[in-house]
Parts: sequence; C-alpha cells; structure tokens
Amino acid sequence: MDLGNYSTITEFILLGLSANPHIQAALFVLFLGIYLLTIMGNLMLLLVIRADFHLHTPMYFFLSHLSFVDICFSSVTVPKMLENLLSQKKTISVEGCLTQVFFVFVAAGTEACLLSVMAYDRYAAICHPLLYGQIMSKQLYMQLAWGSWGLGFLDAFINIFLAMKMVFCKTQIIPHFSCEMPSLLSLSCSDISRNLIALLCSTLLHGLGTFLLVFLSYARIITTILSISSTTGRSKAFSTCSSHLTAVTLYYGSGLLRNLMPNSGSPLELIFSVQYTVVTPMLNPLIYSLKNKEVKAALTRTLEKYLQHIRC
Repeated sequence: MDLGNYSTITEFILLGLSANPHIQAALFVLFLGIYLLTIMGNLMLLLVIRADFHLHTPMYFFLSHLSFVDICFSSVTVPKMLENLLSQKKTISVEGCLTQVFFVFVAAGTEACLLSVMAYDRYAAICHPLLYGQIMSKQLYMQLAWGSWGLGFLDAFINIFLAMKMVFCKTQIIPHFSCEMPSLLSLSCSDISRNLIALLCSTLLHGLGTFLLVFLSYARIITTILSISSTTGRSKAFSTCSSHLTAVTLYYGSGLLRNLMPNSGSPLELIFSVQYTVVTPMLNPLIYSLKNKEVKAALTRTLEKYLQHIRC
C-alpha cells in the first residue's frame, strides 16, 4: 500500500449509533449478546452438519459455507463497533478501514453467490427430483461453493486495489458504525470515476445478478409446486425451500433498502445496516434450525450422542 497517498488524513472517526454514554452502554450489551449468539448459532450448525451423515448433501454443504460466511461477516464489523462503544476515541486507521471494507466485500459477495447457488439447488431438487443426483454432482456443488468464494475475493481485490489509490483530504468523519465503500468515496478528493464503475459492476453482479438467479429459480419452483395435485405434496415441496426463502428475503430485503438509501448516516440507514450486517447473520442459523425438520432431527441425534458419551 502506498502510504504517501494518506499524508493528509491517516485515520477516520466513526460516529457510531449514538453519542449518549448511557445508550452506548446499552448498545454494547445488546450487540455483544447478538455477536455471541451469531458465533454460537453458526458454529453449532457447522458442527451438526459435519457430525451427522444425514446432512452430508449438497444443500447442507452450501449451508455450512453460509454459516462460516455469517461468522466472518459479523466478525468484520461487530468487534470494532463494540470497541468504539466503550472508547472515547472512536477512530480507525485508513489501512484498517480499507481492510474492513475488503472483508465486507468478500463476505457480502460470497453470501449473495451462495444464496443464489442454494436457490439453484432447491430448483434442481424440486423441479427435477429424479435427476437431482446427476445435476448436483459432487464436482459441481464443490465448484459452485468455492466459485462463490472466488467471486467474492475477486470483487474485493478489484475494489480495494482502486480504493488504495484514493487521496483522503476532506473530512475524517464517517457517519456510520463501520467502514463502507460509499462512505470512503464521499471522503475522497481524488478522481473516483473508476471506483464508481467498479462499485456499480459489483452491485450489478452480486446484487442484481444473484437476485435474478434466485428469482428465476423460485419462479420455476413455484410453478412446479402449484402443478402438484395433492395438498400434502405441495406442502412437503414448499417446506424444503421455506428456510432458504426466508433467508433470501432477509438478506436481499435489508441489503437492497440499505444500498438504495443515500449515505447520510440517518437513523433509518443505520437500522438497515445493522439488520444487513449484524442481525441477519444471527438469524440464519435460527431460521435453518427452527424451520427445518432435518436440522432439528440431526441436532437431537447429536445431543443424544453427546449425552451418551458423557454418561459412559
């Protein structure tokens, strides 16, 4: 990184969610609880999927990657936010800010790709049940999962490489609890046309592109479910994708609303950012464990084995 670009401003001030010390203390307790639940919930899901052979399928392979991404997503922003809630000096270095933005790009991009891949998996399972094993082969689902990570990292590298060339000399203040690319672009006093093009391409690829894949997959899924004659059959088919549909709605809904809003640090913008980066990673393991019979059954079997092991 060329440190000469940052001779004017070397650190930023994150305003956070509130300047009131009493509210900050309450927020610290709240977000510490959310963070711990996020880590424990997603780790539990990872361990259950790994321990129970009934869950060694493409769908749960993708879900294990999603759980790991959620741990990363939350860990990128929440620890620094917790530190600032207890600190008088709410600063972050330019390098630290760019690092945070890099991993936000990785986590957000990878999660969007994984959700679209999981939608395709549900499409193959519901619309082509007899050919599912051939369509979703081990080679294919491995490529889809690691390809999602590859696209996330590639997107992050391109955007951060261009961001490293920016000169920051306007203001140090970021009206947010974390660093995001739109916030940095508004603080730059150098040409940001390439950065804007890269950010637009990222939005089109990981935002609209993956959402279109999800939409097309579910359009076919809904058509197939409605063509099933029996009510029991329709209910069973829908239950196999209800958890994923809930997760998709939360992720894309909050993400879309956040990115459509101007970067002003308004309370509503901060609420959608919290939902997008902090709350959704906590809710995903709850959604997949409470709404999914297979995960609940696997969790019960794992707990029974653990209790038997302790008794012995």
